Amino acid sequence: MKLKKTLALLLALATLAGCSAQGPQSPSDSPDMDNAFIEQTPVIEIVDIEDEAVALSDAPAPAASIVLKPVASGTQTQSSGQATIDYSNAKDGYVMVKASSGKKLMVRVFGPSYAVNETKYTYTLPSGEWTTFPLSDGNGDYKVTVYENVSGTSYSTMLSASFSVTLTDEFAPFLRPNQYVDYSAAEKTMAKAKELAGSETDPLKLVEVVYKYVVSNISYDTQLAATVQSGYLPKLDSVLAAKKGICFDYAALMTGMLRSLGVPCKLVTGYVPLGNGQTGYHAWISVWSEETGWVEGAVYFDGRAWYRMDPTFASSSNSSEAIMQFIGDGSNYSVKYVY
Repeated sequence: MKLKKTLALLLALATLAGCSAQGPQSPSDSPDMDNAFIEQTPVIEIVDIEDEAVALSDAPAPAASIVLKPVASGTQTQSSGQATIDYSNAKDGYVMVKASSGKKLMVRVFGPSYAVNETKYTYTLPSGEWTTFPLSDGNGDYKVTVYENVSGTSYSTMLSASFSVTLTDEFAPFLRPNQYVDYSAAEKTMAKAKELAGSETDPLKLVEVVYKYVVSNISYDTQLAATVQSGYLPKLDSVLAAKKGICFDYAALMTGMLRSLGVPCKLVTGYVPLGNGQTGYHAWISVWSEETGWVEGAVYFDGRAWYRMDPTFASSSNSSEAIMQFIGDGSNYSVKYVY
């Protein structure tokens, strides 16, 4: 009973507002939108967004020493005059979108699994710059749609592009920067990761040193958790400098550090139980090594073996026995999306 009460308190503190109630926002699941790969122009509302999960296999390329920076090559595009979708490098696990509209814009990415479980990614799209979105649903058919705000919370279709993807590297979506894990714009974060790595090249040891640094040096930002707004995106260098953040920041920082070291890493979002039958929105990570394959839900090392890891909970509770038991139980984590 005492263990259950402790877990409930820790989870409530770590997930309320910043990690559960305030997920990113997106267009809703309207019948028109979910009529798979439609070409008509629906009007939709804004609701909560999450991200999807896919486990890939096979070995990645050798560890990278430079940023695998996305490029809008311009060889395969779809344009409306107000926006351009560039899927020239879809085989490398990403698509880029740029728009000149001054209105609020959203992007949705429908992957191969949409036909099975109706899961799709939804993002806020800034105007005037190329933004990268991962194709993390593996090989198959994708559709990317840009929506323009009509009025209030209503959006209409501005532009769509449909294309088939065969990844040249199954780990490509989990090594490159994207809107949620933009380590290409975080020089101090990459420098800190390189410093922590030293001469080490073993993926699991790199995970260990980065994990220990994040858990020991980043604290949970209760003020941000209480005030965070829809559309919040982690700025890795800012999190590193402030040494605090919400679950989204913890997961994005660690993911960015590991990807910059060439370690395949997924930023995962989904749900965890808060007690009394309630669940909360949360973010954590998963990593890959040749020895373990994907360790889903993230990992920590106890000196003997690798287990599920949740940097937010571990840090905010000082890695207490109760919270580590909770983290180690995979049934407590329900994956919804993966970046």
